[in-house]
Amino acid sequence: MESWPAYLWYEWNYLVAMATMSLGFGLRLSGGKNVPPTGPALIVANHQSFLDPILAGLVCRRHIWYLARKTLFRNPVFRWLITSFHALPIDQEGVGKEGIKTVLRELDRGRAVVVFPEGTRTDDGRLQPLKPGIHLLIRKSRVPIVPVGIAGAFHAMPYWKSYPLLSPLFLPASPSSLGVFAGQPLDGGRLADMPRAEALAELARAMHCVHAQAEHLRRK
Repeated sequence: MESWPAYLWYEWNYLVAMATMSLGFGLRLSGGKNVPPTGPALIVANHQSFLDPILAGLVCRRHIWYLARKTLFRNPVFRWLITSFHALPIDQEGVGKEGIKTVLRELDRGRAVVVFPEGTRTDDGRLQPLKPGIHLLIRKSRVPIVPVGIAGAFHAMPYWKSYPLLSPLFLPASPSSLGVFAGQPLDGGRLADMPRAEALAELARAMHCVHAQAEHLRRK
């Protein structure tokens, strides 16, 4: 259980992030009710930019945990900040062995954990092939899997940009407007029992579907 100060700090920053993303990028969200309110859950999202953990956290009203490269923890102030938002340090991005162990530990604690099964940020805005490590994680966890689609973040802050490109709410929409959609949970146990290729194909279809829904949400 989180302490009350930690809980209230997360809630305060949730409100700040919601206001910032709504006013600065015209963020639209849908499907939050599809995220299980309690118990372990695996949130799988497409990976477009550094904004993605924030956006996944906004559509999931419960508190979430996510993976972050250990290099981001070098600065003590930034380390404290991202740790307070439930960042979990690993050696590299993606669903590798260390990441799988870390995610399984948090799922065993009944938490919701966000992973990006593409392994790294897209270089063209489109969903990339899923890494096979996600199937191993599904097999070992067998928890509900919530597909989350993120749209617009690639234009708002692609990997080669060090600052975001805004799409203010009260101005005409630009390609940087944001949409996030959470789909119906998938049965992790059923996917775990499927051959890897079939499970990855079904998960990819679900992720393409929620990404299309997120695109539909965006201001045009």
